[in-house]
Amino acid sequence: MMTVAPILLFTYKRLDTLKMTVEALKLNTLAIESELFIFSDAAKTVKDKFVVEEVRKYIHSVKGFKRVEIVESLENKGLATSIITGVNYVFEKFDSVIVLEDDLGTTPNFLSYMNLCLHTYGIENKVFSISGYSFDLGQSSYNDDDAYFLSRGWSWGWATWKNRWVEVDWKVKDYDRFKRDFFAKRSFSRGGSDLNKMLHEQMTGKLDSWAIRWFYHQFKIGGLTVYPVNSKVFNNGFDEFATHTNGSNKRYLPNMDTENKSSFKLPQTIDIDLFYQKRFANKMGVISRLISRIETTFLKILK
Repeated sequence: MMTVAPILLFTYKRLDTLKMTVEALKLNTLAIESELFIFSDAAKTVKDKFVVEEVRKYIHSVKGFKRVEIVESLENKGLATSIITGVNYVFEKFDSVIVLEDDLGTTPNFLSYMNLCLHTYGIENKVFSISGYSFDLGQSSYNDDDAYFLSRGWSWGWATWKNRWVEVDWKVKDYDRFKRDFFAKRSFSRGGSDLNKMLHEQMTGKLDSWAIRWFYHQFKIGGLTVYPVNSKVFNNGFDEFATHTNGSNKRYLPNMDTENKSSFKLPQTIDIDLFYQKRFANKMGVISRLISRIETTFLKILK
């Protein structure tokens, strides 16, 4: 019998999208078999205190899962520290986790897909993580798998195993050597033209991201992430209330899974799929990022 992984849900002040996230999760057939850990960060400002209190009132009413445990922070940690400490906390008791934030909608088969991948690739250490989200990259003509592998992870609904997570160097102690290595930086950028800039900003205090450090570690060990062909996750967080996502979401609009099947044909060969890698690289390339930035500028002007 397949072990069902716990769900970690991180929330701050997005009550509207949080409710949508929870309601979508409850529609999953495996919800009633899943333990749900909700991590609520404390208000950063006096202005946010009231809405955080409303969020906390709501999460204490959440039902529909095997068990719900609520962890309320006494101080504002920010997303990066919240994620790292929260995942560490759950890994004290479990060997795998499924992680969501409070602005992510999911399909009714999201948990089935994530748990099947966790079960299938658990002993394959080259598989570093599982993404529930996927860009709309089309369908490969040479295979009918429901998933594919890429060299980069994603942070919108993801899963991993304890033995992968505990190896991450969150301080990135080798960064000084890496930043002087032209070839290493060029290789890292194959996962997206944003990666080197994000890592630099993280290491110079301009960014506070757990994800870029996670991606960098994956790059160093040559790990892969398995993605669904049809996305199981939709990001609702592109608005003025978002902390880490804003602007135009056009580039990120996925082809959502509408079949709601609970079994999936997963790739047997654990290697980068060149069809999807090329299309992913285009989505994360300089031109696509520039177009997205222009669209974001126009949105701000129209407001």
